[in-house]
Amino acid sequence: MTLQDHDLSALMRAEHPDPFSVLGMHVRPDGLAVNALLPGAEQVDLIDKATGLVRAALQRQAGGVVFGTVLAEAEAFAYQLRVQWAAAPAQLLEDPYSFPLVLQDLDLWLLAEGTHQRPFECLGAHLVCINGVSGASFAVWAPNARRVSVVGSFNQWDGRRHPMRFRRECGVWEIFIPDVAQGDLYKFEILGAQGQIAVKADPFAFHAQLRPHTASVVYPLPPRLPMRTERAAANAFDKPISIYEVHLGSWRKAEGWRWLSYRELADTLVPYAKEMGFTHLELLPVSEHPFDGSWGYQPLGLFAPTSRFGSPEDFKFFVDAAHAAGLGVILDWVPAHFPSDAHGLAEFDGTHLYEYADPKEGFHQDWNTLIYNFGRTEVRNFLVGNALYWLERYGIDGLRVDAVASMLYRDYSREEGQWIPNKHGGRENLEAIEFLRRMNHTVGTERPGAITLAEESTAFPGVSRPPSPDLQSGGLGFHYKWNMGWMHDTLKYASMDPVHRRHHHNQLTFGLMYAFTENFVLPLSHDEVVHGKGSLLGKMPGDDWQRFANLRALYGFMWAYPGKKLLFMGCELAQPTEWADGSELSWSLEQQPAHQGVQRLVRDLNRVYQAFPALHQQDVQSGGFDWIAHEDAAQSIVAFVRYGLAGECAVVVCNFTPLPRYGYRVGMPVAGTWRELINTDNVVYGGSGVGNGELSTDAVAAHHRAQSVVLTLPPLACLVLTRVTP
Repeated sequence: MTLQDHDLSALMRAEHPDPFSVLGMHVRPDGLAVNALLPGAEQVDLIDKATGLVRAALQRQAGGVVFGTVLAEAEAFAYQLRVQWAAAPAQLLEDPYSFPLVLQDLDLWLLAEGTHQRPFECLGAHLVCINGVSGASFAVWAPNARRVSVVGSFNQWDGRRHPMRFRRECGVWEIFIPDVAQGDLYKFEILGAQGQIAVKADPFAFHAQLRPHTASVVYPLPPRLPMRTERAAANAFDKPISIYEVHLGSWRKAEGWRWLSYRELADTLVPYAKEMGFTHLELLPVSEHPFDGSWGYQPLGLFAPTSRFGSPEDFKFFVDAAHAAGLGVILDWVPAHFPSDAHGLAEFDGTHLYEYADPKEGFHQDWNTLIYNFGRTEVRNFLVGNALYWLERYGIDGLRVDAVASMLYRDYSREEGQWIPNKHGGRENLEAIEFLRRMNHTVGTERPGAITLAEESTAFPGVSRPPSPDLQSGGLGFHYKWNMGWMHDTLKYASMDPVHRRHHHNQLTFGLMYAFTENFVLPLSHDEVVHGKGSLLGKMPGDDWQRFANLRALYGFMWAYPGKKLLFMGCELAQPTEWADGSELSWSLEQQPAHQGVQRLVRDLNRVYQAFPALHQQDVQSGGFDWIAHEDAAQSIVAFVRYGLAGECAVVVCNFTPLPRYGYRVGMPVAGTWRELINTDNVVYGGSGVGNGELSTDAVAAHHRAQSVVLTLPPLACLVLTRVTP
C-alpha cells in the first residue's frame, strides 16, 4: 500500500483536509509514489509524457476510488494517466494533483487583507494554460470549510474527484483541472464547519445557467476596457442626463411571448431610446437571479449577466450598441441584500460567512433576504470588486445603488428591540457607511468618468459629497442621489384635484429649499407604478382630457426643474395601467392620439433639455435657478428661471389649474423677444392649443424685475420660453 489507512479512508469519504499532500507524484525515500483519486475507474496506467510509454499500472487501493504505485526511481517526471472507465472508452488524462499552486503570493496577501481591488481576477473559474496544458483554475473563499471540491459536468458531479487545496493564508481553496473548457458546468461541493454538505454556485461565476437550473458556467473573464472619453464627458454634472429606466424582460416581447435577447434589444430598445432623446439607459438588475418576480433585486450571481437574454458576449454586444448610438448604460446594482436560496451565499461554508449571523443585523424583514456582513473585509472586497468589474469589464457607465437607506441604518424597518446599535450606541451602520465610501472611492480612482447614483430616501447628510481622504468621515461619495422628496411631493400634488392645490402649493416649492444640498436625479421610477400604485396617468385627477393634460404638465415641470431626469419605461406612453413584469408595454398606444401626444412631448422635452444649456448645465448648482413667482398659490402658478454657465436663460411658467389665465404678467430676467420652446398644451401633444408664440418684453416692472411680458397661460400646462437671439 502506498497510502496510510487514515488517508485512504479520508479520501474515500471525501473528507481529506489536504488531498495535495497524498495525491499526485511525491518523492519518498523508497522512490516515487503516485496516487490518483478516480472513482469509477477499472484500470489506471501511468504514462510517461515524454515517451508515451507505460511506466506502471496503478494498483487499486481502496474500493475502486484510489489507485497508486511506487516506482523505484528518485527523480520526478511529467506524466499522464490512462484511465479505463467501467462503461466508457479509455481516456488519457492530466492529473490535477501534478500541477503547481494557482494563487500567487501577492493575490493571497491582498485577499487576506481584504484590499484586492479585482478579486475576480483570481477567484472563481478561469480558463488558463499551465505547463502547456489547457484547463481551468478554480478558487473559492470558504475559510471554515473542512473540504471543498469542484463538481461539474466534467467529473459526473462527484465530490470525491477533485477536492481542492486549502490556502490557509487567506481561507481560499484552489485547484487547476486540466481539459475543462468554456461552457462546462460546475459548482463547489462544501463540507461545512459542522460536517454538513452543501453544493454552492460560484460567487464569482462569469456566467450561469438559466433558472430553474443553478450551476455556474465556465466562461472567460471579459477583457478590461478603457473608459471612453465621450462617455466620461456625458456623465458630468454640467451635461444633460435623461435616463430611460428599463426592465428588459417586459419592455417588449418577441413572437411566441418570449423575451427579447440582448442582441434583439440592441436592435430595438437602443434605437427607440435614442429616438426618444434619452441620454442613458438604466437597466433593472441584470446580475443572475433565481426568481423572475424579484425583477433582479434578489441577485445571487453578481458577476454573471443573466442568461435570460443570452450570453455574456450578447450582453456586451448590447452595451456596445448603446454606446455606438451615444447612449450611456447604467446598471441597477444591489449590494444591500441577497436571497437565501440553497445554492447561494447563505451559510456558504457552513457558517454565516457573507451575512451577519444575528438576524437582528442579517435579515431583511421587508424582503425576506439576508444582509451582507459589511464589517467583514472580505465581504466588502467582494462587493467593491463587483462594482469595478461591471464598469471595467463591460464598459458600464454607472451603477445605481439600490436601497441605500436600508444599508445606512441598523433600525431600518425594525421595531424597538429588533435591532442592534452600533459600537457608539447609535442607529447608523458604520460598517455599511465605510463600505459605501470605499466603493465610491474605488470607482472614482480606478474608473474616473463612471458614476454612481444612490437610491436613498432619508436625510442622511452628504450622500453625493466626497468622503475624507481616509474614508472615515465626510460624504458617502456618490455622484448623484435620487430626489425622493421631490418625487413624493410632486406626485402627491399632481394627484390632487386642482381645486385643492392652492392649499398645498408648498409641495411644489419646498423642494427648492434643499435642491442643491445634493446632486439630484428626479426619479419617476418603476417603484411608482407597481404594487397597486397604478400608473402615472392613473394618478392624475379629472376627466380624460384633464388627466392627460396633468401628466403633460407634470413632465414639463420635471424637465424644467433643476436635476437630472429619470423616467420608467411606459410612462412616456402614458400607460393607463400599472406595470406588469410578466407582460410588455402597451405598444398599441402609440397609435392613439392622446398617448401619442405624451410620447411626442417626452421626446421633445429630452431634445430641448439637451439642446439648451440653461436647462442642464447647472442642474446641481444653485446659480442655475431663480424664482420669479412662487407665492401665487391662489392660482396654482409657479414661474422660475434656469441659467446656463454663460448666462443663457430659460423662463418656465406652470399653470396647475384647468382654467386658462389671460393677461398674466411675468417678470423676465432680460429684455427682448421671447418664444415658446415647449408648451405642453400644444395641439401636437393633445392639448387645446392655447399659447403665445413669440412676444416682446415691456419696460413694466413685475416680480421685482424691470422687464416683463404678458402671457396667456394654457390650462394644466407648462411653458418653457427662451430669448430669441438678437
